[in-house]
Amino acid sequence: MTISAIDPAKLPETWWGSVVRGFTETHTTAVPLPALLGIVACAVVLSVPRVTWRWFGLYVTFVHELGHAYAALMTGRFVHGLRIGLDHSGRLVSSGRSAFGAAWSGFWGYPAPAVVGCALIAAVSAGRSGAAMSIGALTLLLSLIFLRNLTGILVAVISAATAQAMLLFATPTLVNYLVLALGIALTVGAVRDLLKLAGVHTRRRDRLAASDAYILGRTTGLPAYAWLAGFTAVITGCTVASLWLLWGMIST
Repeated sequence: MTISAIDPAKLPETWWGSVVRGFTETHTTAVPLPALLGIVACAVVLSVPRVTWRWFGLYVTFVHELGHAYAALMTGRFVHGLRIGLDHSGRLVSSGRSAFGAAWSGFWGYPAPAVVGCALIAAVSAGRSGAAMSIGALTLLLSLIFLRNLTGILVAVISAATAQAMLLFATPTLVNYLVLALGIALTVGAVRDLLKLAGVHTRRRDRLAASDAYILGRTTGLPAYAWLAGFTAVITGCTVASLWLLWGMIST
C-alpha cells in the first residue's frame, strides 16, 4: 500500500482495518544470517554509541516508565502521570492503598524494555509481527494520556505516529524486520541501563536517590541489592530467550 492509495476521508477506516489485519494475519519471514547480522548491527548502533543513544535512549526510558505505569494499573493503582527528561530521567506518579501495588509498579521499570524486546522477537519468530505492531500502535496511543511534560509528549507522539505509519504503509516483510530490530534494540538498551544502574550502586553512590532499587529498598525494607538481583534475573532471562529465538530464526 502507498500513501497515494489511501483516501484521506477513509483514513480512520483504513487505519482500523490495518489494526485488525495485524491480529488476523500471520507472516513468517526467513532471516538469512547476513540479514540478521545487519539487523543486529542496526539495533546496536541505536543502543550503544552515545550520539544515537542520546535519542533512542529516550524511547527506552519511555518504555521503562510505561512498565511502571501498566504495572501500577494491574494492581488497581491510579496513574496520575509520567514525565521524561532529556537526560533520560523519568518519573511516574501513581497512588493506591496497596503496598504490594507500589512495589510491583516500582519493580517493572528496568525489566520492561527487555520484556517488550523479547516479546517482539518472539512475535516475529511466530509470524505475528503484525499483531505486535497493532498492539504497540494501540498501546502508544493510549499512553499519550499519561504524559505530563513536553519531552515526554514529544517522545510519545513521535513513537505513536511512527507505529501508525508502519501499520498503514509497511509491507509484512518490512514490518517483520522493523519489529525484530526494535526488539533487539530494546533488549540491548535494557542491558545498558542495567549496567548503568549497577554503576550507580558501586561507583556513583551520590546518585542513589534516583535509583529504583534504592527507592524500593527504602520503601519495602528489602535491601536494594535484592531488587538489583531481581532486575538482573528478569533482564538476563529475557536476553537469553531472545538469543535463543534469534538463533532459531536463522534460515539454513
